[in-house]
Amino acid sequence: MKFSKKNFLLTFILMFSCLHPILSLADHYPKNPKIDALNYIFKLELSDETDEILCEATIDVRFLAEEIKELRLDLIKASSELQGKGMRVSHVSSDGSSLDFRHENDALFITLAAPSTTNQRSKYKVVYRGIPASGLKIANNMHGDRTFFSDNWPNRARNWLATIDHPYDKAMCEFIITAPNHYQVISNGLKIEETDIAPDTRLTHWKQSVPIASWLYVLGVARFAVQHVDEFEGKSIQTWVYPQDRDAGFYDFAEPTKKALEFYSEYVGSFSYEKLANIQSNSVGGGMEAASAIFYGDKSATGKRSVRWRNVIIHEIAHQWFGNSVTEYDWDDVWLSEGFATYFTLLFIEHQYGRDAFVEGLKASQKRVNAFNEENPGYRIVHDNLKDMRDVTTSQIYQKGSWILHMLRGVIGTDNFWKGIRSYYEKYQNAHATTDDFRREMEEASDRDLTDFFQQWLYKGGALKYSGDWQYDGAKSQITIKLDQIQNDGSLFRMPLELGLYFAGQNAPQFKVLQVNEKSNMFTMKVASEPENVILDPNTLVLMDLDFGKRE
Repeated sequence: MKFSKKNFLLTFILMFSCLHPILSLADHYPKNPKIDALNYIFKLELSDETDEILCEATIDVRFLAEEIKELRLDLIKASSELQGKGMRVSHVSSDGSSLDFRHENDALFITLAAPSTTNQRSKYKVVYRGIPASGLKIANNMHGDRTFFSDNWPNRARNWLATIDHPYDKAMCEFIITAPNHYQVISNGLKIEETDIAPDTRLTHWKQSVPIASWLYVLGVARFAVQHVDEFEGKSIQTWVYPQDRDAGFYDFAEPTKKALEFYSEYVGSFSYEKLANIQSNSVGGGMEAASAIFYGDKSATGKRSVRWRNVIIHEIAHQWFGNSVTEYDWDDVWLSEGFATYFTLLFIEHQYGRDAFVEGLKASQKRVNAFNEENPGYRIVHDNLKDMRDVTTSQIYQKGSWILHMLRGVIGTDNFWKGIRSYYEKYQNAHATTDDFRREMEEASDRDLTDFFQQWLYKGGALKYSGDWQYDGAKSQITIKLDQIQNDGSLFRMPLELGLYFAGQNAPQFKVLQVNEKSNMFTMKVASEPENVILDPNTLVLMDLDFGKRE
């Protein structure tokens, strides 16, 4: 597909500006790695007469230590501050016996019948009802039709689902939905039952058999046009759009879904989930990467296969590998999700649409990085004990995170980069990872110590700026390169920098690598003749501002 540079730059910038909203929620979650949720079953009743939902949640838990006396679940409690919205718990039980509980500070504390034993596995049933304050949007869509769409990211599942609502605890899930039969229901995994249980009521059961984080649990209940587009490795590729947008939606979402699945499967590793559905919804503005069932905004079905929405599709499919399958253990490492999906979108663009489109995407990202850095010069990519969800993502997490992966590829080489990516994915597929886990895999792949690289780009702020020039000395048959780091934010970077020497009569430049470690740097090198030009970073490998030319 051909597209203008202006259009590409604009759409690449826009595609990431509305993927996840900025929230005002705090997440002071007390982790308990000694409790492992294995599976959730949510039996939900939905109605057209009220926005109140009725839920019976069954939580299957394994206790990894003895003497645990209480199970903590996240669940937003109904309150006057929420205008009466929120959940009210009426009953908690296990093995048919009622259990004591308390519901306070938006957490449900279940008192166990007896202290746990190591590796004990138990199921708990929680019955509650209420109007979700967030997390499940019950509203009319753009066509005026009533719909129910989840919006759990990053910690809003707790508004309607009793879960351990934090990325560190991944579990399987099932949604058993009872709703008026004029609705269709979409969720994670595979549909294992659809039964009309009364003249006007339908039960739909979806089951996700691969563990995922709670923000990836998805539910869509609406009138849909549904297309089984194709198969990928025996798994269904589906499109779910409003019936009014059937033709446009079926056309748009058919591309480039399968090509992206094939690319990531070949270069990264196996696709984890049972299907891939692209779904039009009104709960997100851009895209939401829910595992196996991706949500896109109301206006995503245009019938034009626009570059903007094409890139959103690629980004959300990349998340099926990074963020969904390999999940950050903590929100501090959210770049492992968003930075990765952003860069792997570009890698697919490079593969499918060419190097020029890839470089244009990098340059568009750099503009966002520079603009953000002007306002936030000390911002670091890996958060330091993130407390407020308003800070969970920024353009730096997406765009600078993407650039860091690109620079890492330049530092260790493309072959080693892909070797490390495949190893990282294989080791942490359907599990969790940290930035240190990723670093160790890339060090193994490249046989290099990457501590300095990770420290300066991920754990510190600052922006790299070079100023310098080159000069030819005919008497000595050499060129001299002067290069200074001129950023005034106190940062100092140690980076290899590629140099391109362009000589008359040669079809290709000669490449050298300069290791630039100091504030002021001087390099000399022998040459057979005066170069026509000397270019720093000719292959666009380093995130930097550069003022460099021939000294006159």
